[in-house]
Amino acid sequence: MRAVFFLTALVSVLAVLLISLFLLVNGLPALAKIGPLEFLLGREWSPSDVPPLFGILPMIAGSFYVTATALAVGAPIGLLAAVFLARVCPPALYRLLKPGVNLLAGIPSVVYGYFGMAVLVPHLRGSILSAGILLGVMILPTMTTLAESALRSVPESYYEGSLALGAGHYRSVFRVLIPAARSGMLAAVVLGVGRAVGETMAVIMVAGNQPRLPHSIFQGVRTMTANIVIEMGYAAELHREALIATGVVLFVFILLINLCFSALNRGNT
Repeated sequence: MRAVFFLTALVSVLAVLLISLFLLVNGLPALAKIGPLEFLLGREWSPSDVPPLFGILPMIAGSFYVTATALAVGAPIGLLAAVFLARVCPPALYRLLKPGVNLLAGIPSVVYGYFGMAVLVPHLRGSILSAGILLGVMILPTMTTLAESALRSVPESYYEGSLALGAGHYRSVFRVLIPAARSGMLAAVVLGVGRAVGETMAVIMVAGNQPRLPHSIFQGVRTMTANIVIEMGYAAELHREALIATGVVLFVFILLINLCFSALNRGNT
């Protein structure tokens, strides 16, 4: 069984290594041809021009703004919902709410996108705000479920000891249980951010798909994932390599987010 467990763990590591190798082998040549600074800091993406322009700064900014908006919408709601489910919710109500949270995780992203087109876009148009609100709703089940599990993993003696020292229920929850579950709740935020960064279909349907640097949350943007999906079907040669290089940047972007949250977690330990 030890060998079986080792092999299953090795499969995950090998999968990450193979994906990384594929991205680097197919994406780095485009960076060399275009130029790293021109590729990362260029403000124009126009593969049909002569010569073609491959600047992904608008897509990097779009991904950042949409993810930040989704985090601002989803993180407070998701974490507070986890606190409610773990420490406040009556059992009868919990049996109704918990399946509803789980159901949110099973809804296809295209359904979320259609909902955003029908409800959000008519009022907010295709914009950063509409995409951020929709993604904030989409990351709720991931963040809520993981944060609730983190809170429930804290020994009950912490809560009982706080009550014994004279603290009330909510003071014990927010001053004792939440700090004790900080690492698990940060992990929930990290996975929620990863879901928001990697989401494609719903963002394509509500974000406006305009490859430009935004100056307002009410303007349309195109994220890196949307750019890859929209153009990969007809891309060839350098255009295709530039899209794969965009995947490399996205991979590094997600890696940096995880490293930042890991550093934050170590600093608060």
